[in-house]
Parts: sequence; C-alpha cells; structure tokens
Amino acid sequence: MPVSSADIEAALREALAPQTLEVRDDSHLHAGHAGAREGRHFHVLVVSDRFNQLSRLKRHRLVYDALYLLIPRGIHALAIDARAPGD
Repeated sequence: MPVSSADIEAALREALAPQTLEVRDDSHLHAGHAGAREGRHFHVLVVSDRFNQLSRLKRHRLVYDALYLLIPRGIHALAIDARAPGD
C-alpha cells in the first residue's frame, strides 16, 4: 500500500509531538519525472520542542527516524522544514 500524507502525519505526530504540522503531497508537480515512478514527493513543515537547540541536520535526522518504516513504501522525495518554536 503506497504511503499517504495521513501516514506521514501520524508518524510525525507520534514521534515529535509537534505544535504545528503540515504535510503536503507534491507528487502532481513531478508527473513525468523519472523518480515519480519510484514513489511520491512530499513536503513537511513541522514545529516541535524536540528541535530546540538542535542543528538543521539533527532536526532532519529526527524526521527521517520517525518515517523510516514509511520510506520504503514509496517516499521518493521529502522536503523538510523543521523548526523549533520561535524559529
């Protein structure tokens, strides 16, 4: 079963307890792109206390850790905007 925005949202809510979370499926913008056959394209905006005092790289790692079971189900591309409150 292909991954959905709802799947990503549920995984991020559970792992990061975000104050703000937006998940957008941008796959339609990549129709015809070679990678579009390999999976979907998503953009996430997540604001979480878990990101306080973490570098951008460490924030992204937390997001990827939360999604590790979903990535093989068809996430081809993931744009991440990970912020701490007040960023």
